[in-house]
Amino acid sequence: MNEPMQIRNESRPLAIGLTLISALGRLMPHAPNVTPLGGSCLFAGSRIAGWLAWVLPLAVMLVTDPLVGGYRLSSIAIYAAFLINVWIGRRFVQKITPMRVGSAAFVGSLQFFLITNFAVWLEGSLGAAPFYPANFGGLSACYLAALPFWGRTLAGDLLFSGAIFGLYEVLRSRMVAESSATA
Repeated sequence: MNEPMQIRNESRPLAIGLTLISALGRLMPHAPNVTPLGGSCLFAGSRIAGWLAWVLPLAVMLVTDPLVGGYRLSSIAIYAAFLINVWIGRRFVQKITPMRVGSAAFVGSLQFFLITNFAVWLEGSLGAAPFYPANFGGLSACYLAALPFWGRTLAGDLLFSGAIFGLYEVLRSRMVAESSATA
């Protein structure tokens, strides 16, 4: 990016604002697993420097979880998977292109599916009344049962990642144009 330092500094509040607004979108009515949070975490990792990229998505989840279902043992896995999305955004979406954003959303969705459903299986196989057998067959059954949810997660991650990154680029370009016009 060859944008002036002033624009880069001005785009930080834009990136923070888009991250917060998109992450808070999980409070809006939505189909199961179709939320902007995965895309929001990718975006935060890609566009927000330092510790704030990691803290913003976690803070939103901690504050909104009681409103959307509460905390469970598997919440730790969910939080970890979303933090991996931040890392994916940081490592693989430095330059915004549709292919990079789409690929990152796919990988983020896949790792979320694998990690969180492993936690669901673990939680469901160790209880007093196990839902899944504590063996490879039980784990396989858990992943198989979760496939429709992964399809929804993937669709949401692709849609919202494209929307968040696209909106950011449109607004940032407008800021650059306005800055050039006044200079």
